[in-house]
Amino acid sequence: MPEAAGFLAAASTPHGLITLLVFAASLVLFISGWLAPELTGLLAVALLVSFGVLDPQQAVKGFGSPALITLMGLFALSAGLFRSGGVDRLRAILGSESVRTPRRMILLLVAVVSPLSGFIPNTPIVATLLPVLENWCHRRGISPSKVMLPMSFAVVIGGTITLLGTSTNLLASDVSRQLGYGGIDLFDFTPIGLPIWLLGALYMVVVGDRLLPDRGQDDDLMAAMAKQGYFTDVLIPPGSELVGQSLHNSRLQRRFDVDVLELHRGSQSFGAPLADLELQAGDRMLLRCRKEDLLRLQQESTIALAPVAGQAMPQQQEGQTMRLVEVLLPAGSSIAGSSVRELRFRQRYNATLVAVRRGRDVIRDLLGRVVLQPGDVLLIQAPIDTIRGLQNRNDLVLLDELEKDLPTTSRKGIAIGICIAVILLPMLQVLDLMASVLFGVVLMVVTGCLRPGELQRAIRWDVILLLGSIVCFSVAMQSTGLARGLAVDLLQSLQGWPNYLVLMVVFLLAQLFTETLTNGATVVLLIPIATELAKGLALPPMAFIYAILFAASLSFLTPIGYQCNLMVMGPGRYRFFDMTRYGAPLTIGLTLLTPWLICRHFGL
Repeated sequence: MPEAAGFLAAASTPHGLITLLVFAASLVLFISGWLAPELTGLLAVALLVSFGVLDPQQAVKGFGSPALITLMGLFALSAGLFRSGGVDRLRAILGSESVRTPRRMILLLVAVVSPLSGFIPNTPIVATLLPVLENWCHRRGISPSKVMLPMSFAVVIGGTITLLGTSTNLLASDVSRQLGYGGIDLFDFTPIGLPIWLLGALYMVVVGDRLLPDRGQDDDLMAAMAKQGYFTDVLIPPGSELVGQSLHNSRLQRRFDVDVLELHRGSQSFGAPLADLELQAGDRMLLRCRKEDLLRLQQESTIALAPVAGQAMPQQQEGQTMRLVEVLLPAGSSIAGSSVRELRFRQRYNATLVAVRRGRDVIRDLLGRVVLQPGDVLLIQAPIDTIRGLQNRNDLVLLDELEKDLPTTSRKGIAIGICIAVILLPMLQVLDLMASVLFGVVLMVVTGCLRPGELQRAIRWDVILLLGSIVCFSVAMQSTGLARGLAVDLLQSLQGWPNYLVLMVVFLLAQLFTETLTNGATVVLLIPIATELAKGLALPPMAFIYAILFAASLSFLTPIGYQCNLMVMGPGRYRFFDMTRYGAPLTIGLTLLTPWLICRHFGL
């Protein structure tokens, strides 16, 4: 590397300083969650353009990248595959009666699900398998905490087998292409990804569920309702037998396992003790009760579910079947950060919100005031047709299986054939990967495997906006000299080190960024620095790109770095450090193995 100014010199320039300030502000927003990640990325684009660091064309370069178009197509392809019943066989295998223990389930996850995630975006896989695993846990009397995190880890590890496995891989390929090192082909890093998958599989099979907590069946919201109860808002309707009675004299507490925690009457609020308070029509109560008791009291018109902010309650139409189901609020959901009242939940979904679970807590507040957060598990009551419709939405993930409700199962073979062709054509160099994926999307719609409306809903727009916007950091780091300056400083520290240790330092730095930021941000920020460092050490830049790619894809210490991990935190009732305890040995092993594999692959 020719002699060049270091990081401090680059940072002292006006544009360098502005870039660092924008990055620091974005870092705070990413970690704090004050803004959704995609909004933080768009804000960064706007600031860098406003202060003249980048021109508009440079700032939005990421939105026109082949990687982003390919990712949009992959979301649609996976939706068509799932909607057509293309993974029904997988669901049947995992839900089989022959799978009796967590260890056997983990073996199936790493042997079957993990390789599949090398070709399908991993978040749809997790969303599809969550209800399968939850039902399996119910039947076997096993805590969901014993299998949910292994499912996420299996999917994450499998995503490193091919370019299609994760959005991180596609983004790294795009950044590499923009820097002039060429894109990454479908199976370019498979010789490294396969040993990583084997190590991860071996670790999870040997360790099994021993490092995972056992929180019992009560940790599941539906099971908790059956035993210890849940918290919900109800009204006393006119004509209820409770009108004019005190709680002490009513059968509400004498016959049913019901606790009244709060009572609201107009602008007045009453807390314990409530036993002698005479009840009136229109009183609103916060109850703790079991599911059976709630349904019985509703059927007898003793109580009614309370509307939110004056909204009408759903009326069951003749012939409609009402069901209570669980749904998960995934990372990136468009309704995260809004209260139930602001969302007008009833009108939006034609469903009644009955209860909310957050981590190990059940919300004990009037539901209208609850601000929903990613990872929340919602208990809703809705007609069966409404629940079927939830399968097509990205802002809620249905946690109850409706296996007979897939409308296009007759096209299962067509969908599978399209997906196989999409993979084979680029592999045989007949078509470019992006073109192959787009052809596949069109065929999914034309053959009826995916409806046009479902095509639009299948695309995770939050992911697209985030990945397209944060590329501006990579461009800004290059144009301001910050990437080269930081590489100069690192070069002085690492000069003379063995290649293996240099790659390990780069890998560890990328892991640190991934566990505190998003994996996409890690890729766009560190690849420009790593490639400059590689040139200074006269080493192949692609080796360093691979180190960043794998480190950003292998997040096993915190739920922050990867959406799959966050998605299972609620259903598994995990605490923050449950993941750290289970993922730390695997992370150490991968930190030692991955740089060695990269050195072997590039002959270093």
